[in-house]
Amino acid sequence: MVDVLNNVPVDQSARTARRFGLIVIGDEILSGRRQDKHMSKLIELLTERGLSLSWARYVADDPEQITATLRDSFSSGDVVFSTGGIGATPDDHTRQCAALALGTTLTLHPEAKELIAGRIRFTAEGDPIKADLSTPENQHRFKMGEFPLRSHIIPNPYNQIPGFRIREHHFLPGFPVMAAPMMAWCLDTHYKDLFHQENWAEQSFIVPKGVESVLTPLMERIEADFPGVKVFSLPSVGDASKGGVFAQRHIELGIKGNANLLESAWSALRMGTQALGYEIHDQSE
Repeated sequence: MVDVLNNVPVDQSARTARRFGLIVIGDEILSGRRQDKHMSKLIELLTERGLSLSWARYVADDPEQITATLRDSFSSGDVVFSTGGIGATPDDHTRQCAALALGTTLTLHPEAKELIAGRIRFTAEGDPIKADLSTPENQHRFKMGEFPLRSHIIPNPYNQIPGFRIREHHFLPGFPVMAAPMMAWCLDTHYKDLFHQENWAEQSFIVPKGVESVLTPLMERIEADFPGVKVFSLPSVGDASKGGVFAQRHIELGIKGNANLLESAWSALRMGTQALGYEIHDQSE
């Protein structure tokens, strides 16, 4: 099998085991001026398609950081979504850093040029001066269409200014209202063959006054006895507003993995927890 967009061979078994990652670029996220909404949306989109997010990274508007991060992710073989930094202001470095990480150059993508020109004419609203593509302002706008050589565009239904795709990396604007539909388009256009490949499931129960150090040996034993099953624990100091078992200190203890593997592991986890002297409460209680 060949990835026709990138002209490289793709091993089908490796493709079905592909991991998905997210890079969120922007000083405004790290300073707290804006809250990241990209990760929760990407998790939602992946979950709807039977997929999951394997990792996420937050990176400042710093060319060295961005380039190093992209060099690492390009070598990973992962499917990666990157948001932010693809505009044409001085703090937008992602396009240049992607080219540098790949050892290539930026070039004005012909289809991106046409889309940007169309956007300029549309926003000019009949004003011939604003619609003049040769003005310095409009020439600068075309920089938003300069992508690493051999990139392919990602359509932007919000304002037609495209993102770009290269080497299984999808570069999107920092605005969630734009990035979200572009993420969905990328998944539905390029990765539909990966949807719902694994019958993934997750189950958990509440252990009032649970102690992780006491439960850890049981968790390790479950994972050893049932390969492919992951055990997780989420401790909480309690929330009085929720009442019941949730009001006091507790642990949410659970398992996740292929649904076909969970039944026996689920029973073993519940019985093992009770054998340690703990009560268990199902989430619906």
